[in-house]
Amino acid sequence: MCALTDSKITMPILLFPLIFLFIYGCGNSGPTTARAPIIQTQQQIKEQRTSPLTFVTGVVSGVKISIQYGAPSVKGRSIWGDLVPYDEVWRTGANEATWIETERPMIIAGKRIPAGRFGLFTIPGASEWTVIINTDWDQWGAYYYSASNDLLRTTVPVLESTEEHEVMQFSIESAGIVFRWAGIEWTLPIQSV
Repeated sequence: MCALTDSKITMPILLFPLIFLFIYGCGNSGPTTARAPIIQTQQQIKEQRTSPLTFVTGVVSGVKISIQYGAPSVKGRSIWGDLVPYDEVWRTGANEATWIETERPMIIAGKRIPAGRFGLFTIPGASEWTVIINTDWDQWGAYYYSASNDLLRTTVPVLESTEEHEVMQFSIESAGIVFRWAGIEWTLPIQSV
């Protein structure tokens, strides 16, 4: 009977400090500063990149084309054959693989490319580049690039650019897709089907 009495007394004594701490700790103890949760949206993360995600769109031979790419800057670095090695598959930008999208079929280097979204990879060279259109567009860099998914491989001559172009850029012009960066440029000719 003594044990029962002790447990009846002990239980409230043990619970009282816990209840007190809960009420006091949760109560308003004075002015507080509201803190917003530290949650960033996908868009905010993309906007903070050192190589901003860039989207361009245009029409070539009646075909609407869109390109999304990470746009790196030179920042005093040696680019060709150094930061971007020659003779290796490159994502043609920074971060995610560059992709190209067309609403209608188009002709590139005599080959019909269907409507859709595709990875645009390249193999840089000193005097010419290999441009690759690949079905696997949704990947980080070129780490999972597979030649078995290529729809097209074609070479384009590299020209010395009249401007340095600190920031990498793609543009969609009447001749096709034009790439400019770090003192060079090339054009991928496009025709309508």
